[in-house]
Amino acid sequence: MPIPPLLLLRAYAIGIFPMADDRNADKVYWVEPKKRAILPLDQFHLSRSLAKTIKSNYFRVSVNEDFEAVVRLCAQAAPDRPTTWINHEIEESYAQLHRLGFAHSVECWEEGALVGGLYGVSLGRAFFGESMFSRRTDASKIALAWLVARMRLGGCTLLDCQFMTDHLRSLGAVEIAHRDYCGLLDAALSDVSLDDESALLSAGPGSEAERAFAPDLSEALSVSGPVSGQFIAQLLTQTS
Repeated sequence: MPIPPLLLLRAYAIGIFPMADDRNADKVYWVEPKKRAILPLDQFHLSRSLAKTIKSNYFRVSVNEDFEAVVRLCAQAAPDRPTTWINHEIEESYAQLHRLGFAHSVECWEEGALVGGLYGVSLGRAFFGESMFSRRTDASKIALAWLVARMRLGGCTLLDCQFMTDHLRSLGAVEIAHRDYCGLLDAALSDVSLDDESALLSAGPGSEAERAFAPDLSEALSVSGPVSGQFIAQLLTQTS
């Protein structure tokens, strides 16, 4: 059975999240890291090569176009990750959050094929990154770059990466103490109330994080035409 949405959101609000031992595990457990990886939105490391790829518009980037496929691909085994913490209960739980407007995906497409992406949970001015995958060079990096750009535009303040990896560190992520993380979390969720079911329905759509995931970034900017990689690269290099 999926984790009840209100329980899951309340867990995020106090700094914990679920994991499983492997894909076919029948139980989940709650995790509260002593140290937390976050990616400061004004410190995203946009290398010259990554900026060049983004500006080329080689990959088509979308948001919430195929959330369930992104989660499914994140859950697949890979050469550097023989198992996964995303079991079927967790997969179903986040699909439910997605339908309620709290979970989002960013997708990278190559000639119609989904080749990279990420997904996570938005609440208040925070986004809790859950997992990412890449089937082509730089695909997951590009998805993360678009996520950071959307968050900066949407007025978000906290990008939670949970655990530090070399991949995240190379993109600007830092590791902070649990106490410091809780301070950032409290500030990002200062306008969020999860006391009842009605709050659950009102805290998602319309929040700062939700607005950051408008179907088209150009809608939020009141400009015409599709958003180009050139614009995303410029947005990422602007100082806050």
